[in-house]
Amino acid sequence: MPETDLELLIRAARSAGEIATGFSGQTARRWDKEGGAGPVTEADLAVNEMLESELRAARPDYGWLSEETEDDPVRLDCDRVFIVDPIDGTRSFIEGSRTWAHALAVAHKGVVTAAVVYLPQRNKLYAAAAGKGAHLNDAPIRVTGREDLSGSSMLAAKPNYAPEHWRGTVPDVSRVYRPSLAYRTSLVAEGRFDAMLTLRPTWEWDVAAGDLILREAGAMTSDRAARALRFNNPVPQLNGILAANPVLHHEIAAALLPE
Repeated sequence: MPETDLELLIRAARSAGEIATGFSGQTARRWDKEGGAGPVTEADLAVNEMLESELRAARPDYGWLSEETEDDPVRLDCDRVFIVDPIDGTRSFIEGSRTWAHALAVAHKGVVTAAVVYLPQRNKLYAAAAGKGAHLNDAPIRVTGREDLSGSSMLAAKPNYAPEHWRGTVPDVSRVYRPSLAYRTSLVAEGRFDAMLTLRPTWEWDVAAGDLILREAGAMTSDRAARALRFNNPVPQLNGILAANPVLHHEIAAALLPE
């Protein structure tokens, strides 16, 4: 039987983990990208090279969008596209932290249909296929059922709590942070935390995989203005991301000021 997209992504993610863990983040060659786009290491590029070679060989008709590959507008003419972050959390990787991930997704006409977020040094592989549910290491996962915004736990960076973003007072939530955006989406899908939020423009490769994992775990996902997320855009950025169970998602969206 032919390999499904999800099976392909899982196999590729595990291979990526083998490559990345062969480097030491603290000694790997690193440099800063142009335009203040952040750091990159030789590990990022080695993983990207393998993923692009293996995934595109397996699905030659799919487009390609990766943080570490120069963008090719040909992807816009493809019904299906790989959306990849070879190492999400490069700064953490450089620091020697275990909290970084490989994030791999397939989107069909703008909607993610298969996704993997893999943290090899934490032995956590999150996976989802459209209509098949979300799993962590093959066990089903589900978002929390908390409905009250006050007292909920939210994964978000400090700038998201600035008063200018909120109606009235900033919500009284338990503030939590993890360095990998893909990991943050997955932790909410797992039910470890109630919600996650980022209000700044967000690269598609940071959240494409997490979008499907969240939705298959029962979450509602949207941009900061509560609009549905669509992927493979000409400029591959989203207007932030908000995710929680549907009731809590509505509460958070209603508490945010319009842009």
